[in-house]
Amino acid sequence: MTTKKILVVVLVVVVVLVSIVLIFAGGIVGFVFYQIGNSDAAEVARDFLRTNQKLKQDIGEVQEFGKFVTGNVSTSSGDGTATLNFKVVGQQKTVNASVELIYRNNRPWRVVQASYENEAGQTIDLLNPYESLNLIPRMAA
Repeated sequence: MTTKKILVVVLVVVVVLVSIVLIFAGGIVGFVFYQIGNSDAAEVARDFLRTNQKLKQDIGEVQEFGKFVTGNVSTSSGDGTATLNFKVVGQQKTVNASVELIYRNNRPWRVVQASYENEAGQTIDLLNPYESLNLIPRMAA
């Protein structure tokens, strides 16, 4: 074999290996985005954003959400926390929103904090922090 043929074979092998690694990594990333976007926490967050009057006043009726939901969902022993970020497309504007949720004792997810960034770059709270205290289940004394 000539040096040129050996070089071509080595190059082909490297390209194939790099392609396999990229496909594998892309599959993992895609799976993670899919799991987060289709979680129960994401559904509760979307419902909250669709019905939030403060958000509707600024962007109009929510038409849809961006394809990718980013953030994290963590669950353990019947408790969980989630911080999710959405692109929210309204009738008038599109904004980026963030929603924090919790669940305790295997009860449904509850929104404890939500906000979005307006055109001026200001963070607008969508949930009064004092109201969110009522959303957290209290332990019996």
